[in-house]
Amino acid sequence: MAIEENILPVNIEDEMRRSYIDYAMSVIVGRALPDVRDGLKPIHRRILYSMNQLGLMPDKGYRKSAFIVGDVMGKYHPHGDAAIYETLVRLAQDFSIRYPLVDGHGNFGSIDGDPAAAQRYTEARLSKIAVEMLTDLDKETVDFMPNFEGTLQEPTVLPSRFPNLLVNGSQGIAVGMATNIPPHNLGEAIDAVIKTIENPDITLDELMKYIKGPDFPTGGIILGYEGIKEAYATGKGKIVVRAKTEIEQISSTKTRIIVKEIPYMVNKARLVEKIAELVRDKKIEGIADLRDESDRSGMRIVIELKKDANPNVILNRLYAHTQMQDTFGVIMLALVDGQPKILNLKEIISYYIEHQKEVIVRRTRYDLNKAKARAHILEGLKIALDHIDAIVNLIRSSPTVQQAKEGLMKNFGLSDVQAQAILDMRLQRLTGLERKKIDEEYDDLVKKIHHYEDILANEWMVMDIIKRELSEIKEKFADERRTVITNKSDEMDFEDLVEKQDMVVTLTHFGYIKRIPLDAYRTQKRGGKGIVGMETKEEDFVQNIFTTTTHDHILFFTNMGYVYKLKTYDIPEAGRQARGTAIINLISLKPGERINAVISLGGINKESVRQSYLAMVTKNGLIKKTRLSEFENIRRDGIIAIKLNDSDELISVKLTKGEDELIVGTKRGMSIRFSEKDVRAMGRNASGVKAISLECDDCVVGMDLVDKDAKVLLVTKNGYGKRTELNEFRIQSRGGKGIIANNITEKSGELVEIMMVRDDDEVMLITSNGILIRTTVSSIPVMHRNAQGVKLMNVNGDVVTSIDRIAKEEAP
Repeated sequence: MAIEENILPVNIEDEMRRSYIDYAMSVIVGRALPDVRDGLKPIHRRILYSMNQLGLMPDKGYRKSAFIVGDVMGKYHPHGDAAIYETLVRLAQDFSIRYPLVDGHGNFGSIDGDPAAAQRYTEARLSKIAVEMLTDLDKETVDFMPNFEGTLQEPTVLPSRFPNLLVNGSQGIAVGMATNIPPHNLGEAIDAVIKTIENPDITLDELMKYIKGPDFPTGGIILGYEGIKEAYATGKGKIVVRAKTEIEQISSTKTRIIVKEIPYMVNKARLVEKIAELVRDKKIEGIADLRDESDRSGMRIVIELKKDANPNVILNRLYAHTQMQDTFGVIMLALVDGQPKILNLKEIISYYIEHQKEVIVRRTRYDLNKAKARAHILEGLKIALDHIDAIVNLIRSSPTVQQAKEGLMKNFGLSDVQAQAILDMRLQRLTGLERKKIDEEYDDLVKKIHHYEDILANEWMVMDIIKRELSEIKEKFADERRTVITNKSDEMDFEDLVEKQDMVVTLTHFGYIKRIPLDAYRTQKRGGKGIVGMETKEEDFVQNIFTTTTHDHILFFTNMGYVYKLKTYDIPEAGRQARGTAIINLISLKPGERINAVISLGGINKESVRQSYLAMVTKNGLIKKTRLSEFENIRRDGIIAIKLNDSDELISVKLTKGEDELIVGTKRGMSIRFSEKDVRAMGRNASGVKAISLECDDCVVGMDLVDKDAKVLLVTKNGYGKRTELNEFRIQSRGGKGIIANNITEKSGELVEIMMVRDDDEVMLITSNGILIRTTVSSIPVMHRNAQGVKLMNVNGDVVTSIDRIAKEEAP
């Protein structure tokens, strides 16, 4: 019956909820989160307090870490020696904590993730700055509580004479919450506190003039202020940190990247392994060698690059794929009056100032009480010296000490403390010199008492003391900022990952596209056989070829009069003999739609866009001019470039300045040269006006801008070509029949292309079977308009389908 009376029925859900909440709060308050006042978790506070009690001051000798761990565990923290030693080690690591609070002697681990030596081998003592955390601890500045077994007292918080929560930061995972406060520069943090004391209404922007952002022990570069400002304003934010690097020139063609600092909390050895893995898997190309040359003088990771590799491109890829660029997620969560709270920057500073006010007030009150107690004793001694003979007789005549004390108190009006002090007084105090010292000490104490009382009565004096003492700490311990903060946005443009490189882009009749580095094609003499540039299906053939750079925008104009836009780097790179990628995977072509003209917009800025036009010519001889600015916003599914009749197709498009001359050629060898001014600017939906009057079996094959320092190149299907002086093509009015440009014969075949070329240019010809030849323009003879030309390429039954000009500055 007695057992049944002690059983209480409970709801299991209520019990589980209550027990879990109790457990969670125990972890939150007792282990995982720092106090906003001193920035320490209980284990950190207990280690520092224990070392202080053991007398392990910076000017004293080291003691074994095992001794310290044992003292902490036995007296204050019964949670296992491994966790205590791990915390002690972290407090001593200059790469983990901005201002180490423990001065370690021995192997305390490395930034490579190497563990510290066993606690029986290492030694430790308090660092100089840690003493400032414990200053005035013996003056009742903070509350104490019983230890886990109730036999000793330990502080609930340390006086913390500098804002440690900001200066050294904190990381911790509790139950259902976590904190991740970055470290800051001591000088900047103290300046921010002082300015907040001077102006309690200070704004965040004003605060950030003094505390610019986190200052990590491992240095690095913070990208942009946006993440910092968000974290300071709300208590949460993301800060992007990048490794600090230098690019060294080894020779005229080889460079190497030197990594001198890495983001906070990044394991250097794992970082090097990750880079090696990316190189091995060919996810990053261009790295020839990788080694870690770090030593006691500092970090030095050497990344040697291959010949002609672009170091900036390699760096951007390393930032994208490794922890050479990392994100520090800020969560400024700390305990305020024992409750977890997310704090902004000003709140952290304000709570710290309130803590310091309490410390100064309690210290002053302690000093005042001590001074009053001493002054009270001195007042008794002065009375004794004034009546020394009577007091000596009273003491000599008293049978016991107690009776002597009572006699002193009764006859001279002394207190118990004063009477005891007189009884304890040595005879030497009776000399005249000692009397003078007592008077001087008493006068000095009276001044101190008045000063202490003034401090307690005036808050501004308390604030001045806080400011003065913080300034002294800044003078002693402040150092230069290690982490650089740049104005650059933390958003990395994908273009930064792509090396700017000259490219050849080829497009087949059935819409397969690829890009190949321009230098993959070697220059050949006129009349050569060429090299295989693309493997095509039997029924497919290469239709367009053009040169551009990886960073340029490309406009694709189709036979149906639509235009699409891509970046060159959006086109997959492939080998010389690869077919490429179907362009329909890159842009949304309609059924029956094919690319007939392409324009690279390399070097076009906003001002140039306003002053530029696109001239478009159709198969049926119509021409239209439209401002380039009308093509700035192109959807993925394209927009209309020109309105076409059912039987017409868009053939060629050229970028113009509005005052150029144009030359148009037809497959029957006719041409016309006229001023662009003859064509008025029209909207995208217009059809255009007549450029040339065609015979019934003729059609336009090409158009180019007139270059008065160049000659006209004409190439036919069967590989024949020639250059003709421009002055043989007189300027005519738009819309005429034109003049003969090339003598078309069965041997030469119909005209394929007409373009302007200079003597130092090179051209590339491609056949329907994908055979390419690159040759110099100077090797092509100059002939009159009525000539058929000479053989430029042995087509062997194949036909030339496309020609492109390679300007001298583009050639490798």
